[in-house]
Amino acid sequence: MGVVTRAKKRKLEEESSNPHLAPGGGEDLINRLPDDILIGIITILPGKDAARTQVLSRRWRPLWRSAPLNLEARVNGGKIYKDVATIRSTLQTHKGPVCRFSVSWTFDYNHFPVVDSLLGSPRLDNLQEFELFYHYNCSRYPPVPRSVLRLSPTLRVLWISGTCDTLLFPMETAYFPHLMQLTLSNHSPCSSVTMPCLGELGAGWNRGCRRLRISSLTLRSLGVSNDTRKDEKLEEIIVEDAPLLERLTPHTIWQGDFVIRVIQAPKLKTLGYLSHKITTLELGTMVFQKMVPVSLSNVMRSVKILALDTTPDLDVVIDFIKCFPCVEKLYIVAFNQGNLKNIRRNVSLECFDLHLKMVEFINYQGNMLDLNFIRFFVLNARVLECIKLVARRDKCEAKWIEKQNQKLQLYGRASRRVTFDFQADYGVDSLVHMKHISDLTTDDPFDRSFCRCRDEEIY
Repeated sequence: MGVVTRAKKRKLEEESSNPHLAPGGGEDLINRLPDDILIGIITILPGKDAARTQVLSRRWRPLWRSAPLNLEARVNGGKIYKDVATIRSTLQTHKGPVCRFSVSWTFDYNHFPVVDSLLGSPRLDNLQEFELFYHYNCSRYPPVPRSVLRLSPTLRVLWISGTCDTLLFPMETAYFPHLMQLTLSNHSPCSSVTMPCLGELGAGWNRGCRRLRISSLTLRSLGVSNDTRKDEKLEEIIVEDAPLLERLTPHTIWQGDFVIRVIQAPKLKTLGYLSHKITTLELGTMVFQKMVPVSLSNVMRSVKILALDTTPDLDVVIDFIKCFPCVEKLYIVAFNQGNLKNIRRNVSLECFDLHLKMVEFINYQGNMLDLNFIRFFVLNARVLECIKLVARRDKCEAKWIEKQNQKLQLYGRASRRVTFDFQADYGVDSLVHMKHISDLTTDDPFDRSFCRCRDEEIY
């Protein structure tokens, strides 16, 4: 380790105090940027990282205090009073507006009223995003704070996860004029609520509601799942009229006898994961019973991304591809193998000839069943560019991958550009997170390339 002399230390201090010099003595171009740009950089950072910008130089210190704040807080049992005091201090000392407030609650219900008091801060008067996550070690899930109603005039995003009690405030009187994204997980549903701008709706593991009927002129994304308890599970989703709906995602279907009926959704682009637990799927005039088409008087050409949770059965997959001839991305989850051979001769389908570019196979085991399944796509899909094969971590080793590649290098491939991408399994509890379903800034909610949900512990 080199020795820092007094002269060198004095030089470093002079450089750090000079707003026009970088630490190495060169010109500091970042500090020459206008305040508005620097404030924008601070705003998009997570709360802790934004606060750390104060140590960069004297120029940054006042900027953080006035920049719009994205506040993230975790309140747990051992440090509840310290955590709450820190949040209150930040709300009192920060001079800028708070755009997003995310609270992770890991303590019991008796102390929950402090969240209600935090939401009463004047700094939250123009809050745009509010997230409240109850973690599963809570002894009792509390209701939604009444103070959320105070935030309703400006909220654009509302995410409530983990409550199973009745909503504390009367939702039938609630009016959210600018709400664009609503996610409710593990809650007892309300009778009605007015949200004229709603674009994304996520309803996960909700209890006490057997039928959800939707008619919306603005809704673009819908994610649903049902509960594990038979007496409280969601049984039916009816989309009566959704002219802008692009994404329909059954998140996790724990119980069978689940029915999805879509009457009007002409722009539906993304569909899945579909499984045998969806006993009836109606898309316009198309009807499927447990993944088997029973009435096909039309096809749906708008769907570009299709995800199926099924055995690697070519007959099932081909039937779906015939119904959705313009699919470009196909996701297959095969946690159940079945007694199949998957020996099919070459076929000619519009999807194979013109559209299908990517196939992802999750839980690939490399046995003859899986190999025949993948070979069929290699030999028939003419514009196919990539096949992603997701295998268990203990199996996805270099020698095993090399052997699989050798078995898949077939003569007579329909597409010369196709590549094989082997990946270790995702190691997550669900195939697609509600966070991705609600995020319309990404085209594909099933693409886990940049997924950080496991790091954030948001499911």
